[in-house]
Amino acid sequence: MATVTYEQATRVYPGSDTPAVDKLDLDISDGEFLVLVGPSGCGKSTSLRMLAGLEDVDEGRITIGDREVTNLAPKDRDIAMVFQNYALYPHMSVSENMGFALKIAGISKDERDRRVRDAAKLLGLEDFLERKPKALSGGQRQRVAMGRAIVREPQVFLMDEPLSNLDAKLRVQTRTQIASLQRRLGVTTVYVTHDQVEAMTMGDRVAVLKDGLLQQVDTPRSMYEKPMNMFVAGFIGSPAMNLVEARLTEGGVDVAGQSIALSRGALHAAGQQGLKTVMLGVRPESFAVAGQGIPVMVNLVEELGPDAFLYGTLSLDGNEVEIISRVDPRKPPAKGETVHLSVAPDEAHVFSPETGERLED
Repeated sequence: MATVTYEQATRVYPGSDTPAVDKLDLDISDGEFLVLVGPSGCGKSTSLRMLAGLEDVDEGRITIGDREVTNLAPKDRDIAMVFQNYALYPHMSVSENMGFALKIAGISKDERDRRVRDAAKLLGLEDFLERKPKALSGGQRQRVAMGRAIVREPQVFLMDEPLSNLDAKLRVQTRTQIASLQRRLGVTTVYVTHDQVEAMTMGDRVAVLKDGLLQQVDTPRSMYEKPMNMFVAGFIGSPAMNLVEARLTEGGVDVAGQSIALSRGALHAAGQQGLKTVMLGVRPESFAVAGQGIPVMVNLVEELGPDAFLYGTLSLDGNEVEIISRVDPRKPPAKGETVHLSVAPDEAHVFSPETGERLED
């Protein structure tokens, strides 16, 4: 087991002027489960492949433990990778697939068998060791790929969207198993996904990337409660945070004639920057249907059993702004109805409309 450190790590693909990963600085603790998340093309898989040795590092350096691995071959880095497509050998049994890397490394048959049996027990694959991959379900194949990584007993696990080929129900079940397994093994793990719900439920910490730049790295709870910019605010959370440009007033902001109080810290930061308007961020669960408040026309109510979400529009300075609010699933409003939404005290997020950065509160 080991720490992982990216120091100003940069990757520029041939023929491109824009870095796919731009001066990435990131410290990952020994035994930590860190998730890299972001939209397609943000550089998360490239960052993982740089750590694996599958992509060059054009500037900066990467270390695993106290050893620099920037220019080492993948086989010399003491890492094990789990790919999106599992990459199992179809002509080999589960047991042979799991033990193949050990065989190539010259590990004795007895030791190989022991490690394969231990991993199979851990993953619930003991009854499938003699089967071929084609006789397994998608979830079972994914566990075989995990087992192949586990038997190598590496310092670091690297996982590149390993659940993306599974159906929704199995994905939820398997992500719980992976997170639980990683905590039992205690192996430093870097996990890539585009699914922010997956990131928030699995990671000890989450690193959000956009256009090759690290936006924020923090615990899931801290990132949800205090996103550092508008991109993170809009990306983390499902449904997404509502973002509305609002005019500053004495003690708060005005939205469609309704006054919403802001913290002293946010108002002070806005005043120091000479702002006349700010971007107001409100999570769907921070709204409540009230007698007075922001008027929103209901377009759709999404009923999900224990939850219900209102999708509506707010008319603001001649523009239609989309609003999402959680509502009482037992008494949801009707389509076409106008409801009034109030904002829970101290649950408004405030960002600069010029830089997108959070105004500290």
